Amino acid sequence: MNIPAVDPSNNVWLDREKSYSMILQAIVDPEMRFRDIITGWPGSLNDALVLKSSGFFKLAEEGKRLNGKKLQLSEGTELREYIVGDTGFPLLPWLLTPYHGKGLSDNQAEFNKRHSATRMVAQMALARLKEVWRIIHGVMWMPDKNRLPRIVLVCCLLHNIIIDMEDELVDETPLSYNHDSGYRQQVSESVDNTASIMREKLSLYLSGKLPP
Repeated sequence: MNIPAVDPSNNVWLDREKSYSMILQAIVDPEMRFRDIITGWPGSLNDALVLKSSGFFKLAEEGKRLNGKKLQLSEGTELREYIVGDTGFPLLPWLLTPYHGKGLSDNQAEFNKRHSATRMVAQMALARLKEVWRIIHGVMWMPDKNRLPRIVLVCCLLHNIIIDMEDELVDETPLSYNHDSGYRQQVSESVDNTASIMREKLSLYLSGKLPP
């Protein structure tokens, strides 16, 4: 979310694209509901740092989140419940990120294709949030940085209510996939070995080379 440069001497709000902004990270379900949000952090911080500072990260690391039913594969591997995130996040057992770099195998390319399609749901949810609640669309006019996180939270709650009520507004609002167009993708080099093995097994499974 872009904000005006109310204090040009304070670059903590200046992101990598030289815009003054506040971060919004969100976990979105298949129906585009917001299940968890993290906001209020200055735009200069990277995605991984913001995630690791969140309550959700702590709960997931303690096994108190994403601890649902596991998928048992034929050769004994268990695939646990997980969420997906882009390359700006660390690869963790409960957070799978895409492969990056050149020379990807067919399995890895197929994994990335499906990963991108899944992540697109979150992109659409964030785009719709901005389209419906115009107060957080574009550059906000003289926002109070202390109140802005609460404004965003209320917008997310109302977004969920509209979905739950099956309001016609959901169908009437045009969908956009580029809510953050113009921003370069961050890349985290943090890789958990267990998560790396799990991702490789999942890529084989999605390619039909590892039966359930």
